[in-house]
Amino acid sequence: MVYERSENDLSGDGDEPDLALKILVAGGFGVGKTTLVGSVSEIRPLRTEERLSRAGESVDDTGGVDRKTTTTVAMDFGRITIRSGLSVYLFGTPGQDRFWFLWDDLSQGALGAVVLADTRRLEDSFPAVDYFEHRGIPFVVAVNCFTGARRYGVDDVSRALDLDRGTPVVLCDARVRDSGKDVLVRLVEHAGRMHAARLLETVG
Repeated sequence: MVYERSENDLSGDGDEPDLALKILVAGGFGVGKTTLVGSVSEIRPLRTEERLSRAGESVDDTGGVDRKTTTTVAMDFGRITIRSGLSVYLFGTPGQDRFWFLWDDLSQGALGAVVLADTRRLEDSFPAVDYFEHRGIPFVVAVNCFTGARRYGVDDVSRALDLDRGTPVVLCDARVRDSGKDVLVRLVEHAGRMHAARLLETVG
């Protein structure tokens, strides 16, 4: 959950080793994962996007995202510095079923995850929600408020996704840096509470 980097890694230049938190950004196809990582990253994000092909039309449901022309085939990567010596690494996961074999590797050591949701295709969020619930990985659901999409309250979304009690739901605009940062703050706070509770249970 917390990584220690040597002084040769990235930009560590102090006497103390740098720490980095790993966060996943998951969700269905075309929900805005690449956009979110790109909007909050302080570095030029690493992207592994390919153009959608005719061959993929039979397996990729583009309903509701007809204007989407590319898709992530491995991962997106970005970085945010919280303070000196503390960074957040963001890993955006591919949304299609055929790339889910990558999720197990990407989730290793993750502090938590953001499940990005689109109310026009809310059912696409179920696989990611199930994945993190079954593995005990803390997550928040961030509803990406697309222009023209019907707006729902956080309680409505929570009930529709049958979320465990206490799982945060937040509204956001993946294109806006401050909005994305607010989502990450909520996740870090939620993950901190969950890990602290688990530690107390272990001690008890």
